[in-house]
Amino acid sequence: MDGVRVTFLGSGDAFGSGGRLQTCILVEAAQTRFLLDCGASSLIAMKKQGVSGSSIGAVLLTHLHGDHFGGIPFFILDAQFSKREEPLLIAGPPGTESRVRAAMEALFPKSSETSQRFRLDFIELPLSTSCAVGSVRVTAEPVVHFSGAHSLALRVECCGRTIAYSGDTEWTNSLLTVARGADLFICESYFFDKKVKFHLDYATLMERKSDLGCKRIVLTHMSEDMLGRLGDVDVEWAEDGKTILI
Repeated sequence: MDGVRVTFLGSGDAFGSGGRLQTCILVEAAQTRFLLDCGASSLIAMKKQGVSGSSIGAVLLTHLHGDHFGGIPFFILDAQFSKREEPLLIAGPPGTESRVRAAMEALFPKSSETSQRFRLDFIELPLSTSCAVGSVRVTAEPVVHFSGAHSLALRVECCGRTIAYSGDTEWTNSLLTVARGADLFICESYFFDKKVKFHLDYATLMERKSDLGCKRIVLTHMSEDMLGRLGDVDVEWAEDGKTILI
């Protein structure tokens, strides 16, 4: 495969606005296949698009809200029952492993104690420091979104391309660090121009667009308010199943 392919398996918010599935973004390149976030409906989204879970080598998490990590217990259980053999990496903010295992136990008692048939590793992403996650390099920057742990924006270097991803956050200058020079910036745009704590609106993003320094922006995680104003938007936006090449 030339370049990197990005598929929005789920492009929605926590509440299924517009009938969209929760956040789950598939990134594919020559030697790697990983997810950016894995919301509660992600396994449904993957199977709807014919994506085999066993082909996913890693899951990179921005924060520990259910619409961004709540699909992992289902993903792991499905992997166990489908007799996955390939190792799986889950990388996210400090506390990721304990939150994932607690979610597993809440949803499927005793599943957190089960020894998987495959190797399962958790990585805590250091702040503002590049680190290897499988075959890609990830830099996590802190953002402003309460989730009971650090919330992150991610900068992912993969096969000569750079993907920036805001996760959920109100405006913070960390987004400038993450997006600068990126081939693609996937950015939350929860409301069109309404200002709310912990989330970003389109109007604020456009005010800072020239400062971002990225080559391409795709909006995601949109509320009903934002979806109703897409006719007024002059950048790309995501839909479930949309695929782009960078």
